[in-house]
Amino acid sequence: MFWIRVLAIAQIALVARHHVALLEADERSRLARLVGKSRGRPGKYLSANEREEMLRLAQKLEPGAFANGVWGAARGRLRGKR
Repeated sequence: MFWIRVLAIAQIALVARHHVALLEADERSRLARLVGKSRGRPGKYLSANEREEMLRLAQKLEPGAFANGVWGAARGRLRGKR
């Protein structure tokens, strides 16, 4: 069971790396700053323009494809265990 978890985590990390690479370096930096500034509450700590910018950058990460990739990695590991 331990190695299944290790492999799943590694696959998820590779999927995440692929999606983060869709952003330019300055976009990654800006997104990190906005996430930090939001402190988990963008409605309270970010301006409307900053929230729009964060949403635009997050959309460039292709969240639907990311979720499918993560689910596929997890599902494949779970299926192999059965």
